[in-house]
Amino acid sequence: MKVGRIFVHSLLILLFFLSGCGNSRDIQNLAYVTALGVDYANGKYVSYVQVLNFSNIARSEDSVLGKPVPIWIGVGDGQSLSGSLTEINATSQYPLFWGHLKSVVLTERAMKQGIAEICSTLNRNREIRYSTYGTKENLTDILTQKSIFNLSPLDTIMFTGVQMSSQESFLVPLNGNHAIANLYEKGNPAMIPSIAISKKNWREDHRKKGMFMISGAYFFENHRLNTWMPLYELKGIRWTNRDLEKTPLRIPSKAPAGIVIMMTHPRFKAVPHIKGNTVSFDLHVKVEGTIYEQFDDIPTSQLERHAAEAIEKELRKTFAKSVDLKCDPYQLREIIYRDFPLDFHRLTKNKPFFLDKNSLGSVKVEVRVTSTGKIKGGFNR
Repeated sequence: MKVGRIFVHSLLILLFFLSGCGNSRDIQNLAYVTALGVDYANGKYVSYVQVLNFSNIARSEDSVLGKPVPIWIGVGDGQSLSGSLTEINATSQYPLFWGHLKSVVLTERAMKQGIAEICSTLNRNREIRYSTYGTKENLTDILTQKSIFNLSPLDTIMFTGVQMSSQESFLVPLNGNHAIANLYEKGNPAMIPSIAISKKNWREDHRKKGMFMISGAYFFENHRLNTWMPLYELKGIRWTNRDLEKTPLRIPSKAPAGIVIMMTHPRFKAVPHIKGNTVSFDLHVKVEGTIYEQFDDIPTSQLERHAAEAIEKELRKTFAKSVDLKCDPYQLREIIYRDFPLDFHRLTKNKPFFLDKNSLGSVKVEVRVTSTGKIKGGFNR
């Protein structure tokens, strides 16, 4: 018994020397960063930090749909990105917590300056998981943009990454780690979607309301911005992305509304042919779809043929435009780098961008309509 009492007393004494949680912060005493905007002006990095009060945006039975949600924006500048963030921390009444950062938006000025330092600074925090966007818009407008019904920014496509059922919705958000990997990978030019605010489609009563849209993509070479392509010139890229859940293809016909086939998960393959200092690629696309809208009584086999022609046209048009801008949205150069590294280094020694208008050979597209939806009577081939 005496030994037992001594043991208990020893434990009690040791407890006084154990470090506790005295330095930890209560969750209500932290400022949660949900988005970061980065600009470059007058020789300095300018950071915009979006902070939300989660008690205002939490969903519950008592929450009122459409209630205005205040958005706090902290702005700071400095010779480096970390310096600009330090300036924001100096006046923040609560410590900034970065574990909820979901989106990073870069202006064209910041991307032209180079994004290697930006990526290096962000990657030092292992808690951060984010999607990357570029923009031509004012960062304050981007970071204060709300969703439909005045819901918080967390319910917008910039955070959710939801792909809409639209012909203009085929560029999916890019995770930060994938963007960084592409930046440092030879032969694989980094591509970052660009986000914009459109006031064309929505109104609240009689007032125009802006909503997010993906407007195009930025392309990089050697960590710096190379060029930008608008969305309508990038339609061919949707047939190279197998992760694309769905994309509608409108086929011209005699009917005014045309015919729409909802395509899913295209399979893309590029076969290279190297002859001396010239390289060409034969493209092969396989895709399945469901008839989404039809006003003409056209055999399914004819629809498939028209769809294949429309897809080939999109592929060739996007390639021709990208060659003029010296970018590679189909990532064809990466195929040479991976499979023929000696040829890649030989080709890029005197001509870093070795693609030209003759680099696109044959384009074979196979379309298979698997369903006509609720139309009775099966297929009419």
